[in-house]
Amino acid sequence: MADKVYYITTPIYYVNDAPHIGHFSTTVAADVLARFQRLRGRQVLFATGTDEHAPKVAEATRQRGLEPQAFVDEIVQAYLRTWEETHVSYDDFIRTSEPRHREVVSRVFQRLRDQGDIYKGVYEGWYCVPDETFWQESELIEGRCPNPECRRPVQKVQEENWFFRLSSYQDRLLEYYEAHPDVLQPEFRRNEVLSFIRGGLRDASITRSAYGWGIPVPDDPSKVIYVWFDALLNYITVAGYLSDEEKFRDVWPADLHLMAKDIFVRFHATMWPAILMALDLPLPRRIFAHGFWTVDGEKISKSKGNAINPRKLAADVAERSGSRYDVAIDALRFFIFREVPFGLDGDFSTSSFVQRFNADLANDLGNLVNRSITMLQRYFEGVVPAAEVDPAIVAAAEPMLQGLPEAIEGLRFNVALDLIWGFIGALNKYIDERAPWKLAKEAQQDALAQVMYSLIDGIRLVALAVSPFMPEAAKEIWRQLGMAAPMEAQRWETAMRPGLLPAATATASPEPIFRRIEEKSAPAKEKKMAEPAAPAPAPSPAEAEKPTVTFDEFKRLDLRVAQIEAAERIPKADKLLKLTVNTGKDTRTVVAGIAQWYEPESLVGRKIILICNLAPAKIRGVESQGMLLAADGPDGSAVLLQPEKDVPVGSSIR
Repeated sequence: MADKVYYITTPIYYVNDAPHIGHFSTTVAADVLARFQRLRGRQVLFATGTDEHAPKVAEATRQRGLEPQAFVDEIVQAYLRTWEETHVSYDDFIRTSEPRHREVVSRVFQRLRDQGDIYKGVYEGWYCVPDETFWQESELIEGRCPNPECRRPVQKVQEENWFFRLSSYQDRLLEYYEAHPDVLQPEFRRNEVLSFIRGGLRDASITRSAYGWGIPVPDDPSKVIYVWFDALLNYITVAGYLSDEEKFRDVWPADLHLMAKDIFVRFHATMWPAILMALDLPLPRRIFAHGFWTVDGEKISKSKGNAINPRKLAADVAERSGSRYDVAIDALRFFIFREVPFGLDGDFSTSSFVQRFNADLANDLGNLVNRSITMLQRYFEGVVPAAEVDPAIVAAAEPMLQGLPEAIEGLRFNVALDLIWGFIGALNKYIDERAPWKLAKEAQQDALAQVMYSLIDGIRLVALAVSPFMPEAAKEIWRQLGMAAPMEAQRWETAMRPGLLPAATATASPEPIFRRIEEKSAPAKEKKMAEPAAPAPAPSPAEAEKPTVTFDEFKRLDLRVAQIEAAERIPKADKLLKLTVNTGKDTRTVVAGIAQWYEPESLVGRKIILICNLAPAKIRGVESQGMLLAADGPDGSAVLLQPEKDVPVGSSIR
């Protein structure tokens, strides 16, 4: 139905550990989808939460001498803090210990027992406490849990339990998935599910002997309901099942369940749909499993201490780059989807993150925003001129505008970001080709107005396009553009068209958003992230005294005040910047070895001292026509020389 609420969920997470990059990637993926659906004008219900009734929780509380509820109340705060600080815009945070959920679980259990889908029997087999899964003898690998992400010892269990008749839904599940091939995604994981079901389903034990924590079986206090039966029902609790019929009609079925691959086949794609069939409820429209993250090629584990903590990493990046903390969070949100196709296994490496941050964010996006607004301030006092958008920019935006909805809704986040960065690249190329500084010098005011309008309007489109991925960075771009209407009020169908930027919009002063991370201050690996940056190297000894020159020799140097019109990094040359410089007589290219100390966008509009008659030299394939003057700072950095007062470009130095 057209007015249905878009309902998206993450799995609910165990409270036995702090959130790491794996939890982060699942939850941020759901957040991207939720934000994009809101941008498209849909009402959204985005749910995440915590699974709190595990036997290992009871064991941990005994070891710490706490009551289970007090223990989980404390642990859950780490999730709430993490999702708040990482800009996760959930609508409902469900906890399985909440009364609303306990009521649903009890009533569902009672109904299924009354209709014969739950019966009492004797379970004899093996139980993995860390994995919270029952296994048959034939499924064990060398006597251990067969889950490749676990492989821990299992416990022999023999007890009278309640069973769910999972086996009776085998044929119905196969028929449903054959008739609805797009429900299980990605395709290769769908095949795993079909193979698992065709292998034969056994009735599932869904209770354990009471261990002092959990939802008791109705009319049988000696048992508590098995954590997976309990946990899966959270999705209908949130939707209002048995508590709000109108809400449930508007929300259910879920549009998308997201989870990691280890809980996909057995639980979300088999047990959960069978429970829904038993309740005569529609199945979710899509169930998607993604891969695992490793760190520098190694599996994430507590013993190795290599679990990436998103908040700690962002704090480290903010400290070492000088970027705002919320921007560093957005950079991590961007990286996990730019680096690896969602659904596949991925490896997190610090070097890859730094490269992406510097190249895609600081250079491509950050430099585009900064130099465009800087030029607008120089040529039009920061006010957007009245002009028509350049047809070239309209054409360049078309692939992004047409392809982005399908890519995001298809969970092809890397493709979506490729489309956005393709347009960012087109805008940067547009600056180089149209050379606004030349148009200004030649007094081509109409052409200059069109170029600047098209650039600022293009950045407006970029800000909206990246907002699901980097919400706070997008808001900062929006603020610097001087947009009067709140970003949250924008809608895809009405705002995502070129040429809608209001003339006379007054931009704010440009400020670098993504500040480059230099190699010497790059984030350390996770277990060392909190360590302070290494001290700066000691300054080198003063250079040997140079020979004297005559006054006539000095007069041969053509030293002038010049102004930097554009600045960009030279690929594969970490120390070099390519500068477009106005000397007062001409505009030329100068290569300068200052990339370690200056952001390109911070240089645009800056006046410098230039040796104009230095013989041209080719550096990294770029012809340099001059040399700027800089002093050695006390820490070995380069400090650009500039006039004490504002003097005209082209003024001679004498």
